Amino acid sequence: MSVLDLAPVVPVVVLEDAVDAVPLARALVAGGLPAIEVTLRTPAALDAVRAIAAEVPEAVVGTGTVVTPEQVTASVAAGARFLVSPGWTDVLLDAMRASGVPFLPGVSTASEVVALLERGVREMKFFPAQAAGGTAYLKSLAGPLPQARFCPTGGIGPANAPDYLSLPNVGCVGGTWMLPADALAARDWARVEELARAAAGLKDVRDAGGTCR
Repeated sequence: MSVLDLAPVVPVVVLEDAVDAVPLARALVAGGLPAIEVTLRTPAALDAVRAIAAEVPEAVVGTGTVVTPEQVTASVAAGARFLVSPGWTDVLLDAMRASGVPFLPGVSTASEVVALLERGVREMKFFPAQAAGGTAYLKSLAGPLPQARFCPTGGIGPANAPDYLSLPNVGCVGGTWMLPADALAARDWARVEELARAAAGLKDVRDAGGTCR
């Protein structure tokens, strides 16, 4: 399974209460976004992953903000089907590789990309996307490093997501715009589904990019 090919957009979810995990995941899946990254930024994160894995089989739930081997182990035990890190070290990379599930180590420089390619890793998270150079930087990487594919995350919304998805080395983008704070606070899952459906509609932009499927 390639995380980059599941959907044009991967929602980046921060959950304060695991009770919201299942209805939120169902809304995202119904809207056409089955890949869901639950960040390990709150105490509720792993419980949320467990709930989604158990009750929303249509979802492909993973964890984000993975920064230690212990978090890798805990994520997989909770049911995570992919792992995303904001950066990487040899220790973390070894743990993610040994986990048996797909992973996207974070990069923001050409040297980091080359180092991962040397280790046989071709799929990566580009973070923080906008702050690290945005579409211009990724376009520059496509020439000398065409074998690398990315999920850019950080500063991406509906206005600039099409620009990223049109690049040949971008498989999908990560974002939070389909999860507005007021909708989450009100548990307005219908609105989340509506916004997810609009984000899923960016598939046509991604497909037009050529090499991204």
